[in-house]
Amino acid sequence: MGSTKADRTLELGRYGPGLDCACALPEAQAWCMRLARGHGENFTVLSGFVPRALQDDFAAVYAFCRCADDLGDECGSPEQASALLAWWREGTEAMGSGRSFHPVFTALAPVVARHAMPRKPFLDLIRAFEMDQHVSRYSTWDELIGYCRLSADPVGRIVLMLLDESRDEAALAASDSICTGLQLVNHWQDVRRDLLERGRIYLPSESWQGELFAERLSLTCQRGFAPDRSFLNEYRATIRSLSERTWPLFESGGELLARMQPAHRPLIWLFREGGMRTLHLIESWNFETCLARPKLTAFTKVRLLLQARWSAARAGRPARRETYAA
Repeated sequence: MGSTKADRTLELGRYGPGLDCACALPEAQAWCMRLARGHGENFTVLSGFVPRALQDDFAAVYAFCRCADDLGDECGSPEQASALLAWWREGTEAMGSGRSFHPVFTALAPVVARHAMPRKPFLDLIRAFEMDQHVSRYSTWDELIGYCRLSADPVGRIVLMLLDESRDEAALAASDSICTGLQLVNHWQDVRRDLLERGRIYLPSESWQGELFAERLSLTCQRGFAPDRSFLNEYRATIRSLSERTWPLFESGGELLARMQPAHRPLIWLFREGGMRTLHLIESWNFETCLARPKLTAFTKVRLLLQARWSAARAGRPARRETYAA
């Protein structure tokens, strides 16, 4: 081992399947913290909005998600990924049993116990990554939303549990809306990368405009320019229609902020607002994400961090996309 990103991220040569990876809790927590601080996410999971007492808990959850994601996407082949995800699933189911699978599970087991967290959200995430090994196209919006229920919604539910926030149906539904919205924005933003690096198209085929859409999209992503005069117009129409269906998810998800403890609102506000700003950025780029990946600037990210505390007081107000600037 040691040849793929997943090998390097998880240190599979040291902690992989069949190896004795027993380590003390402080060592496991330090491992997860290094991973959480070492990845360049849009907004760090260990921002100043995460309560200090929960930083180790958040780092353990992040490490679980990051490792599972890399096992699904960075193993070199679907067969190897499926085998390693099966191992990760076994470790998830065995948490707290005393069996040693990986430092992530050593760090995560007391978190799960302390917050009375069910295994289902963690297992759902693994199931989504397993789906990625054999599903590369989605026919309908509903099929894609079903995938998001496994790949995105569990993360929001886990965060609510970590914060000891309400788990009632209304809160969970609002959280799911935000997380599904974030996942969809990632799909609209990463069309080129998903196709070139993973061979996947997350745009539902029922939304495709024009003939031979997938073939022409592939040529556009490979060459960096459209293969004919009409494709970009058809592609823009496709992403525009999907973006319009994404906005209401963020708007309805705003209800979650009003239900949360005031001290926790900025963290959720930050993720929701970041998703809305990115969606607006896609619109301002004329929806041409098959040519390049629009990204928030460093200035915008800093501005969002500064705005998070005072803007959280506007909990529940619908998005006004015309007020955004990239």
